Formats: sequence, C-alpha cells, structure tokens
Amino acid sequence: MSEQITRDELRSAIAGGTVTVVDALPPAPYGKRHLPSAVNLTKEDPDQRVTEVLPDPAATVVVYSTDADCDRGPGMAGRLRALGYSDVRLYRDGIDDWVDAGLPVHAGT
Repeated sequence: MSEQITRDELRSAIAGGTVTVVDALPPAPYGKRHLPSAVNLTKEDPDQRVTEVLPDPAATVVVYSTDADCDRGPGMAGRLRALGYSDVRLYRDGIDDWVDAGLPVHAGT
C-alpha cells in the first residue's frame, strides 16, 4: 500500500517542483482536466512507456484518479511500486477533491 498525501501537501509539493504527478485516468478525462504538471499514465500502458515517462525510480511520484472510490489511482500506485519506484504516494481524494477546493486544473495534453 502506498503512503497517502493530502491536498495541501500535494499543492505545496507541486508549487515546489519536488514531485512528479501522475494522472491514472484514461486519456480522454485527462485531456479534459488534470492537475498542474500532471503526466498521464494508466494501468494499460506498457512498462516501457512508464519507464520513459518516469525515468528516475527514486523520484517522488504522486498518483491520483477521480476520487476515493476510483481504483485507478491505487492500482497505478501499486504497479509503480511493483516496477521498483520507491517513493510512491497516493492522493486518494483525487481530482474531484482538488476541483471542489477551487484549485486550478489544466486542460489538454
């Protein structure tokens, strides 16, 4: 199980540039809205794509999906850990929580 991160912790990490954020939703929802600086990786992506997008297995990575009921974020976090990424955290409340708090999102890829 991955360590969880709160919205405020994630917002600070994004502002400080100390984290890579992974949106685990399919490309269509990612294209509509995603957290600032988030990259899009899904459980369906091949390992080679994952390692190309995330070349440093020691970097801090935060994964999110829609909300606490969505299993895509936890699934992707588990997959990253299985691939050898050592500092994977989960923003369990997801993009819905981020938007509900009035925080900015980006559209497009």
